[in-house]
Amino acid sequence: MQRRNFLVLSGAGLAAASLAACGGSGGSGGGESSSEVEVFTWWAQGSEKAGLDALVAQFEKDYPDLTFVNASVAGGAGSAAKDMLQSRLQAGDPPDTFQAHAGLELADYIDAGQLEDVSDLYEEYGLTDAFPDDLVTLLTLDDQIYSVPSNIHRSNVVWTNVAVLEAAGIDPSVVPADVEAFIADVEKAAASGVTGLSIGTTWTQVNLLEAVLMADLGSESYNGLWTGETDWSGGDVTTALEHFGALIELTNTDRDGLDWTDATQMQIDGEAAYSIMGDWAVASFQQADLKDGEDFGYFPLSGGEAIFGFLADSFTLPVGAPNPDGAKAWLDTISSQEGQVGFSLAKGSIPARTDVDTEEFPAYQQTAIESYAQDAICPSLAHGAATPVAWLNDVSDATSKFTTGASDVAGFQEELATIAESNASA
Repeated sequence: MQRRNFLVLSGAGLAAASLAACGGSGGSGGGESSSEVEVFTWWAQGSEKAGLDALVAQFEKDYPDLTFVNASVAGGAGSAAKDMLQSRLQAGDPPDTFQAHAGLELADYIDAGQLEDVSDLYEEYGLTDAFPDDLVTLLTLDDQIYSVPSNIHRSNVVWTNVAVLEAAGIDPSVVPADVEAFIADVEKAAASGVTGLSIGTTWTQVNLLEAVLMADLGSESYNGLWTGETDWSGGDVTTALEHFGALIELTNTDRDGLDWTDATQMQIDGEAAYSIMGDWAVASFQQADLKDGEDFGYFPLSGGEAIFGFLADSFTLPVGAPNPDGAKAWLDTISSQEGQVGFSLAKGSIPARTDVDTEEFPAYQQTAIESYAQDAICPSLAHGAATPVAWLNDVSDATSKFTTGASDVAGFQEELATIAESNASA
């Protein structure tokens, strides 16, 4: 399965530490083997927890002699979990495996010498053939691979409450042609007395920002933001930031105190017309017994080009893992056909593997499978595919300053340009 316009994430400038490849029994952790496998994630609630539960059930079936230890830390997009994880890694107390987003989010861990190369497992588990070539390229740095993906998610999805749209005089079957048309619909919905666009804390605002940038700039220019080929000071970026600001004005004022689950619940409860969130949100609509097409709808935010906002959850083998063999068993389960299908059915994602039967997947996932196969691919900023963590953190801080009214569009754009320049040269 080949896709076009994928951002090539090279190893240039990322001087990865020389890490030992995964070996046999005992691995890098040393000591006596243990039956416990500590798995560190931020899947602590909602559909994310349902997905984790599905993986655990498969793991216990695959490896009945091992005991899963849940080290999940609540907090959307893993902000709280990443802080705690970094403290543990720096203290020499790693979990057996931890969740990370595939892509440049891993660069900081690699540079710090905190991850083992798991390339051998790709051969042992047959993953090189099971995963798309583009995904394997994304995961490869200096001919080594440091994580195993459990799924594929899409970040740039607009979710709708059909009844709320109809009450506002908006035809739910008509997809806005571009961002300006979408803003007009959100304004119309807000005029009817509901929240036009529900949103949560900073990371969800960055998710909105990336969706607007993808739609307004198109895949080539959006991808160029992260390679230096697109000028952050350009007029097209100005337009996108103006659109972002207009949408923020149409969101709930308590956004900074909410997570994505709260923002989605506003839609489920009929308090909001739209949200822009990754497709893990579909599981929340399904769990609320809302019917696809009748109660809720969805479409990618678009400027005319079909774009798939890409991210993937993945798992690692940390240097010094207490139970490296247990971690490898977990990596086996999450990359297996059964593990990937069960997980994605529960979480709203699609399998990273291309050799699985997806006939039983619901309507939304069918559209995502089709889009992933043929649309232009743009790596998610908010979810670790586009940049290292430091760059994302800087953008998040600038976005929070902007959405709280502490800067204007010109100041926001200037700060984003400065952030890009400093991180590109780091």
